[in-house]
Amino acid sequence: MKNPSQTAMYSEASQASEVAARQYASNAALISDLGQRLRALDPQIIFTCARGSSDHAATYAKYLIETRLRVPVVSQAPSISSIYGAPLLHMKNQPFILISQSGKSPDLLLSAEAARKAGALVIALVNDMDSPLADLAEIVVPLHAGPEKSVAATKSYIATLCALAHLVGEWTRSAETQEAVKMLPRLLNAAWADDWGAGAEMLRDAESMFVLGRGLTLGIAQEAALKFKETSGIHAEAFSMAEVVHGPMALIKSGFPLLIFPPLDKAAAGLEPIVQQFLGRDARIAVAGRQFDGAVSLGLPKEVDSVTAPIAMVQSFYAMVNAISVQRGYDPDRPPLLQKVTETI
Repeated sequence: MKNPSQTAMYSEASQASEVAARQYASNAALISDLGQRLRALDPQIIFTCARGSSDHAATYAKYLIETRLRVPVVSQAPSISSIYGAPLLHMKNQPFILISQSGKSPDLLLSAEAARKAGALVIALVNDMDSPLADLAEIVVPLHAGPEKSVAATKSYIATLCALAHLVGEWTRSAETQEAVKMLPRLLNAAWADDWGAGAEMLRDAESMFVLGRGLTLGIAQEAALKFKETSGIHAEAFSMAEVVHGPMALIKSGFPLLIFPPLDKAAAGLEPIVQQFLGRDARIAVAGRQFDGAVSLGLPKEVDSVTAPIAMVQSFYAMVNAISVQRGYDPDRPPLLQKVTETI
């Protein structure tokens, strides 16, 4: 069996702290100017456009922007431009935020072109500054994650979350968020040092499971569910903690595994009765940063706040899912039937 610490996924995820520090220093002036421009623009609506892990980062952005700025955020489906060819209306002077690691997917490029024609302010968060998307966007926010060889995105996803937190902190001029963002490199180091081995032991034999979040952690749950599928062959589905008690609850029987990423703000309301309901069904539960009798508790650094906690959670998660992948006999760097750049239309 391969040593989990020898995978490219592990090596790249371990660089997240360095990436966060480099990104913050390199983008400080750019993000400050962009925050000022967005305040002056005072948008009535904001659009995001992304796929895969990048779209999970957009979920984080939605809750962050809507709770801090009170501006509605709409996820724009790339197929509206690439397949339907429907002209976009009512976008004039509104931010259109595209998120992509490669900046090469044809559907995102067509979406960027359509948004520009509609008069939107096209902003791209992209890792490859030489990509076609970087050329199309009016404003480019570099992720500074560096080359990422593992098919499973890790440091580039964390870099996207860091850039979004940095932007919203400057946009809102929130001293609390700005200070929390400055602390991200140290926080990510601490999160990487947390041992989620108990979670790996509980989940490594799972065949089907739920991953739960809410608010700012919902995008983390979505990302975790994807990583379980692509690196470990586990059928994992992400749900909001508020939604799982409806239809999906019928699937939770004795031994059914759940991984929970609780938010650190008002969205955590109702967590305890939900966990108790799961425990009453004899489910196996792992919870990040919280302790419940009968559940596995996964560590979370003490320095987190509601904005940075989800970023710390996914950093620790990457080490855990990498270990699970190797223990199940998979190669997390080369998932079957997948490739690094997915060029959808």
